Amino acid sequence: MRRPFCGELHIAHRALSQCLETIQSAAVRLQLRFASYNIRKAIGLDRRRDPDRILAVLKEIDADIVALQEADRRFGRRASALPLQAIYERTPYRPVRLAMKSGSMGWHGNALLVRRGIEVTDASPILLPTLEPRGAVRVDLLIGSQALRVVGMHLDLSGLRRRHQMRSVLSHVETCGIPCPTVLMGDLNNWSESRGCFREIESDWQVLSSGRSYPSHRPLARLDRIIASGEWNVRATGAHHSALSAKGSDHLPVWAELALPKR
Repeated sequence: MRRPFCGELHIAHRALSQCLETIQSAAVRLQLRFASYNIRKAIGLDRRRDPDRILAVLKEIDADIVALQEADRRFGRRASALPLQAIYERTPYRPVRLAMKSGSMGWHGNALLVRRGIEVTDASPILLPTLEPRGAVRVDLLIGSQALRVVGMHLDLSGLRRRHQMRSVLSHVETCGIPCPTVLMGDLNNWSESRGCFREIESDWQVLSSGRSYPSHRPLARLDRIIASGEWNVRATGAHHSALSAKGSDHLPVWAELALPKR
């Protein structure tokens, strides 16, 4: 019997992959790409504040929903590190309205961007027990008839404080409204893969392994994480390492493609 050529095997493998993708798509009612990025006030490893570079990285990631940390400057008016007009003009996103001060974009530097066309039904800061200027923000979204909840956060450097803060985030999610598929993401500052604030997370949550994100020039630690409620199917995860992201901040962005199966 004739053995197939390598080219024939490649064609057969590609056809099988396309068939599997079709089957998977038919079983999915919603698929989204989430990302989290500590932009360090748009100051790169070259010590230049370059908002255009951060906007370019966001376009590379091409996520539907993005949680930003250190999105506002620390002093003075706490102005947004990314010009709001540039976000509207040069990206597919709009910032979720969370600003507590004129000119800022977030709450203690935490901001959320959603792709235009996604409906925002509610948004709120989450008060955390803290000694540092840390915080978390929550947004409720509607895509078609599907409700979603997303939390962006930047947790403390103190291990004990991080555990208290994660407990506060989970309590807020449980009590802020009708339960729905939820994604938590941000800079957790947790060097351990399983201890610390992860001990507060129960088994019905999925702590995703999104790749090493810190420091950006030579990533060693998974400080930036995405955590999904049990309803989500995880399609893919990763840390976005490009020429721009390697020097745009001291953190790399992390991302996850998540899908909700048909009922």
